[in-house]
Amino acid sequence: MFAVIKTGGKQYKVAANDVIRIDRLAAEAGDVVTFDSVLMLVDGDKVEVGAPSIAGALVAGELIEQARGPKVIAFKKRRRQNSKRKRGYRHDLSVVRITEILTGGAKPSGKKAAVKPAKAAKEAAVPAATGARDSSNLSLIAGVGPTIEKKLRAAGVTSWEQIAAWSEADVAKYDEELNLRGRIARDEWIEQAKELLAGKPPRAKVDQAELKSGEDL
Repeated sequence: MFAVIKTGGKQYKVAANDVIRIDRLAAEAGDVVTFDSVLMLVDGDKVEVGAPSIAGALVAGELIEQARGPKVIAFKKRRRQNSKRKRGYRHDLSVVRITEILTGGAKPSGKKAAVKPAKAAKEAAVPAATGARDSSNLSLIAGVGPTIEKKLRAAGVTSWEQIAAWSEADVAKYDEELNLRGRIARDEWIEQAKELLAGKPPRAKVDQAELKSGEDL
């Protein structure tokens, strides 16, 4: 069974135990959150479509953490005016695990979603190893600018864990596909990713200052 919900002006297809990243909700980690704007329900061959939402339908979830999206750089320059401005922006997000899809006006039980032991251990280990940092922030790796970060995400590379696990074949593959010209080995991306996962500060001074202040510089 799955549902299509609407929150923050966007639509999401969800099922029990799915983890979604949505616009920031006014809640704390561990809180039960509900979505009453259910646009569609599918249960086997039975399909119910709302007009616009389904009366009595509700999707409940557990807020795992408040996070931030990838850095976006806005750079403006006025020709021959000696005017430049560079600003960074990271969107505020909430990470939610879906627990229940309810119909007929039923209320959420408040129970947490069942997580496989191996997956739970992995999720618990990552924040501890990274010092609660956002491991999806590829820009903290020296040598990864906005353009290269965009290429990496388009190729499916979205975290330090993936880069730290690259083999020589992976390095050659991405170096050729993304036209990086040996930058991976030259800037030691794999070593940097491992350092970040171990809780060490970023190598670039500007990134260290950003991490310390909690703001985009």
